[in-house]
Amino acid sequence: MTEGWTDSLPTWQSSTHDDRDADRPLSQRPGDGAVGRADLQRDRTVRQWGPVTPSATQIGRAESPDADLSESVRRMHEERHSAMAGHSARMHRLDKLRISHALCNDLSLTPWQRDRVVGIMSDLDLTAFGSQRAIPKVALVVIRHVVDREREHYLGLHDEEWIGQLPPERLGDLYDQFRSITDEPEFSDLVEKHGLDVTSLNRLRRTLKEQLADQQLEEAVYGRNPHRDPNLPSLDARRVDEAHEE
Repeated sequence: MTEGWTDSLPTWQSSTHDDRDADRPLSQRPGDGAVGRADLQRDRTVRQWGPVTPSATQIGRAESPDADLSESVRRMHEERHSAMAGHSARMHRLDKLRISHALCNDLSLTPWQRDRVVGIMSDLDLTAFGSQRAIPKVALVVIRHVVDREREHYLGLHDEEWIGQLPPERLGDLYDQFRSITDEPEFSDLVEKHGLDVTSLNRLRRTLKEQLADQQLEEAVYGRNPHRDPNLPSLDARRVDEAHEE
């Protein structure tokens, strides 16, 4: 009795699947590995208010087409959850840094000019630029301001008191030596690509100057602290010295 019962138990050598599966042909036609039509229709119905991008993902899912997401999951999707606090602001700041850095590379700015532009854009509030507050547009205005301001300082054109004491011939020579970045073809192509012109650049630069003064960003440089005591050694220099000692 016992032996018959043990012989009837399945072992690792016995087949655990239907023998009919062995005779079933393996289909390798195009589209066989895709989502079924019923599953696709159900996903479209349940997620009809979900993300548009196919590669996007969401945490949580409604149980049926008639059901709704829970309030906690909905707050997570709408970035109103405590775990998502400040996410939009952080992503907006990263976009400003990324786009500004890319435009500086396209225009072959010096490292100091690039850090000046990125430093201003990282903390600049774009709402004051109204309908022209798109990141590429404002970044081009900041690039024009930083580069032209540096060239003006090189020639001394920023010193109004000194300029007022110069004779007209000397003043004309200085202005002939000055070349704005707006005269360079690479910058002009980018300005035209983003729907700007010289008139709008001049108007937006006046707005930028007001915002730099109001937001105290006139001396902003990315990666550099303007309040650091220059007489004290920097941490980077200390790390370099310690690396050499090792």
